[in-house]
Amino acid sequence: MQIVRLTPDEGPRLRAIRLAALEDAPDAFGSTYSETAARPPESWPAQLRSLATFVAVVDGADGGMVRGGPAPDDPGDALLLSMWVAPTARGRGVGRALVGAVVAWARAEGFARLLLDVADQNAPAVALYARLGFVPTGEVDHLPPPRQHIREHRRALRL
Repeated sequence: MQIVRLTPDEGPRLRAIRLAALEDAPDAFGSTYSETAARPPESWPAQLRSLATFVAVVDGADGGMVRGGPAPDDPGDALLLSMWVAPTARGRGVGRALVGAVVAWARAEGFARLLLDVADQNAPAVALYARLGFVPTGEVDHLPPPRQHIREHRRALRL
């Protein structure tokens, strides 16, 4: 397995991975497949300029992704976003490696905490984040429509 950071010229690659993630796990993300598929081509390089985006390459194929960016509410915090591991890559340490890439990025950027939101019902992800030291903050929310019935909670890791 290799973890690589995407560059702005890899917008089509990001789009393909993001659509695969939304198709596989639609209840894990705030955006929907149809919303994401309708985004204009120029939005993908823009995302890669504003968010640190890491991809796990497993057996020569993209096997997962994660992104990191500054938290809009607190300049000392960063967000871990869009975490996904392909079904064929699960159980092989890909999630741990992807989270490790964002943790290293956030530390290098000087952030004090790394925050993430995870659906309560996503037991494997909750367990992974707990093993890696992310603790619940007590903040809860729900995904936007059409999945407003899915509750998620915030977790934090002190860097």
